[in-house]
Amino acid sequence: MLAAIAATPVAGNAANAVPDGTAIRYRHATVDNIDIFYREAGNPRAPTLLLLHGFPSSSAMFRDLMPLLADRFHVVAPDYPGMGASEAPAADKFKPTFDNLATVMTDFAVKLNLSNYILYMQDFGGPVGMRMAVRNPERVDGLIIQNSPVSLDGWDAKRLAAIQAGAAGPMTPEKRAAAAARVVQATSNLLHQYGAAHPEQLNPDSWAVDAYALNDPDKRRIMTDLQLDIPSSLALYPAWQDYLRSRQPRTLVVWGRNDPIFAPNGGDVIKTLIPTADVHYYNTGHFALEENGADIAGEIRRFFP
Repeated sequence: MLAAIAATPVAGNAANAVPDGTAIRYRHATVDNIDIFYREAGNPRAPTLLLLHGFPSSSAMFRDLMPLLADRFHVVAPDYPGMGASEAPAADKFKPTFDNLATVMTDFAVKLNLSNYILYMQDFGGPVGMRMAVRNPERVDGLIIQNSPVSLDGWDAKRLAAIQAGAAGPMTPEKRAAAAARVVQATSNLLHQYGAAHPEQLNPDSWAVDAYALNDPDKRRIMTDLQLDIPSSLALYPAWQDYLRSRQPRTLVVWGRNDPIFAPNGGDVIKTLIPTADVHYYNTGHFALEENGADIAGEIRRFFP
């Protein structure tokens, strides 16, 4: 039902609320036998921004950013399998790992004939996008990193310790229950509002959309599996650092300092790896676009002219 509603074309005055060419189109594509929902705006002949969302969100987190960039860029924001309005494939059809998410997103880009792109990566978008970049560096024209670390120093120490403790030893029902509880907690207003400079100005629709999607038990299962797979990304940090150090991609960092999951200065490590990286910190939390979207759009337009 949610996918059908999201994909319905907007008619009347709402369709003209933004200038011609910058309106968001809502589409579906079958990728690796999975129905992937995505948002698209701008001219397909323009440079492509591939927007990779975080946890526990979907492409909806980019809903206000896309029209601010679509006059200059071809902007594409997919929902991962099991998130947002994309299909939640059964356990025997798709194993929820970050390796597999990266494969589906790479194949999604091929399906849309996106030969090159700038990757925008927030939270979970980092483990997905960095895998994509390392596998196919020739396709990546630049990086935008929002609250997604490439080193252990980029994490909040307590959150990192909890993840590492969960990865030690065999999987148990208690460990899975703890991961499932983190998924449920993340869909409350806590993660969205924590650290915000003006929480009273945040639209509650943001976390309501995330919570609604996770009413689906298959989506909760997939999110829980991905929580348990986070250590696979920690193990790849040295390879990601080698990629950044050797390839020196054009990189813009936009980081909310008050994120309860990641360190307040998480962009500093990226700056040491890429001296030309442009790093901006904001007085906000995990979802910097909610409070600082217009400023971040301006930085993107300036940095990627």
